Order: sequence, then C-alpha cells, then structure tokens
Amino acid sequence: MKRLLEEPHGLEKLLQPETVLESSLLALAEFRHGLLWGEPRFGHPEGKVALHVREVLDNIDLIPGLPGYQRHQLRLIAFAHDTFKYAEDRSRPRDWQKHHGRLARRFMESYTSDEAILDVIETHDDAYYAWLAGRHGEQMPSEKFKSLDALLSRMDYCMQLYYLFFKCDTQTGDKTQAPLKWFEREVTTIEVIPIRELI
Repeated sequence: MKRLLEEPHGLEKLLQPETVLESSLLALAEFRHGLLWGEPRFGHPEGKVALHVREVLDNIDLIPGLPGYQRHQLRLIAFAHDTFKYAEDRSRPRDWQKHHGRLARRFMESYTSDEAILDVIETHDDAYYAWLAGRHGEQMPSEKFKSLDALLSRMDYCMQLYYLFFKCDTQTGDKTQAPLKWFEREVTTIEVIPIRELI
C-alpha cells in the first residue's frame, strides 16, 4: 500500500472516493498534503495519514447493518479527522485551539453543514484523553471537553456515531485497546458493536 502512494493518482486508488465531495477533497493541495504527511510512530506504524485512513475505512465496511447515511458520515469523518496533524501546534503548554481535530473541523465547515460530522471530527480524540486523564488522575488544563462527562454531554445527540468512529479509529495500527474497552464499559447509552476481535 505504501508504494501505491508513489503512483499517479495513488491517493485516489488507495482511498477509493465514493462521492463527489470525497473526490473534491482529494483534489485539494492542502488536504492531499495532510494525507501524505507522517512517519511511523507509536499507534501509527503505517506512518502516512492516508494509510491510517484506509484502515479506518476498512473498519467502517465491517460494521454490521450500518445504514447508508451513517456510512457516508463515518467515511467523511475518516477522510478528515487526522488530515491536519501536520499543522497542529505541538508546543507546551498545549494550545487546544490548534489541535488537529479543531483544525480539521474548521476546514470541513466549508464543505458540510452536518453538525454530527463536524463535532465528531473535532472531538474524535477526546474519549482517549478522558481515559488518559482518568487513568492518571489528571485534568486537561483549560479544555472543558476532556472529561468523559463533558464529552457525553456535548455528544449525546450523536453518541452512537461518535462511538462507531472511535472504535473504527482505535482498532488500527498498534493502538492500545484499553481506552475503547473502557469506553464500552462506561458509556451505557451506546450499542456495542463488534468490528474486529479485540487484542
């Protein structure tokens, strides 16, 4: 798959856009740059964002009985969720306004008005941060959406969609599955769906 990205139209061949919007995003230089960014690292041994997106898309296809509109939502979230990691501010203390989820949301506001898609893109890492904060007894400074209660309150209207994306995103690469197992235990408003055998 890595070699595919070196071919002409490699991104299109890898991600196989299914809608005009997906194709349009892949035609944008800024979006392509983000998809082609990345080196192998913990959680992402695949390196390039596009290769991770391909894994997430494969997981979406494994969700049993997924309605077409939700599949469309999840695919669009997958395309955009990590694409602005290259632009993220990594200084300390962290500026959460420049987190890649927020950057991706702002970008995608020009392409969709679906609040569920935009909110999941923006908060897609927050369940992991909530698990991490609970595990270490830490609070995320000056960021109100990093506790599980705050996340559930904000995302209650689309919690199943949030959960499905969190699962599809977490069951990739060599990511730890502990945050996902914790989320499935703690959140009683979701329907737990099998996608891949948990490690």
